[in-house]
Amino acid sequence: MAGKTKIYFAMEYVKGGELFNTVAKGRLRESAAHKYFQQLIAAVDFFHSRGVYHRDLKPENILLDETGNLKVSDFGLSALYETKRQDGLLHMACRTPAYVRPEVINKRGYDGKKADIWSGGVILFVMLAGYLPFHDANLMVMYKKISKGEFKCPEHFPSEVKKLLSRILDPNPFSRITLAKLVNYTWFKKGFKQINKPPILDQEQDESPRSIFDIVDDSDAESSSRYKEQSPSTMKPTCLNVFDIMSLSPAFDLSNLFEKDKSCRSEARFMTQNSASTIVLRLEEVASMGSCKVKKKDGTVKMQGSREGRKGKRAIDAKIF
Repeated sequence: MAGKTKIYFAMEYVKGGELFNTVAKGRLRESAAHKYFQQLIAAVDFFHSRGVYHRDLKPENILLDETGNLKVSDFGLSALYETKRQDGLLHMACRTPAYVRPEVINKRGYDGKKADIWSGGVILFVMLAGYLPFHDANLMVMYKKISKGEFKCPEHFPSEVKKLLSRILDPNPFSRITLAKLVNYTWFKKGFKQINKPPILDQEQDESPRSIFDIVDDSDAESSSRYKEQSPSTMKPTCLNVFDIMSLSPAFDLSNLFEKDKSCRSEARFMTQNSASTIVLRLEEVASMGSCKVKKKDGTVKMQGSREGRKGKRAIDAKIF
């Protein structure tokens, strides 16, 4: 929320506190660690699919709600896909010593996805053991252990977990297990329930007719008796407010503070001499070719694909000013 002089954040209250506080009381049972690890990897898969890499995953940045569900927090050091250099790797060394990846210690560029997987493996070890896999009073000695992947699992660790950790905490990022293979690992899949993403469009309430007349001005709407019953409020083009004008300059774009999942969207702005009706007609033609559902209101055309992908359904929003 934003006023004339201040910006306000309203965030979820997570009553259970940090995962760190839970682990500090002692190692977790396998069932609890298994559940939290599944939720953690599901969360990692979600924000990776949106082009975001956390880069500082640790128990202090993981919260638990009152029902025991895991929440990933503190994305202050996260990076977007677009911040990669020409070599396709990230180069900024954001790290907490005990969770740092070997490729960062070796001062090489690193893949944000594989970096988060490594941190997830350290967290799994901590939950089951109650202590860190790589630890030494001498920081340089600890870094050498991390670089070589030298750690030892306690005897009470299930054999499946030991094998999985050996794949996750692989110092070679090229042979380290990928997220796609991890989620299909036998131990990980036990009791795992995939969450179905809700559709972007409300299909039950999507009763707007597929016509250009529900977003153009009243004179256009009145030219067709078929749409005389359409509410005038749905026929007005969008007006620019101060935040829209500011966002035209990337340096002053505050939309990331207010909009969800903007990082996963490709955005383009353009000017045209064509009328609003011509623009919308063309958008409807594109939607028809792609078998997309269309919803229109207040100068905005929303299109959503019918097929579900790993990142959800394809969606396009077009605003006409």
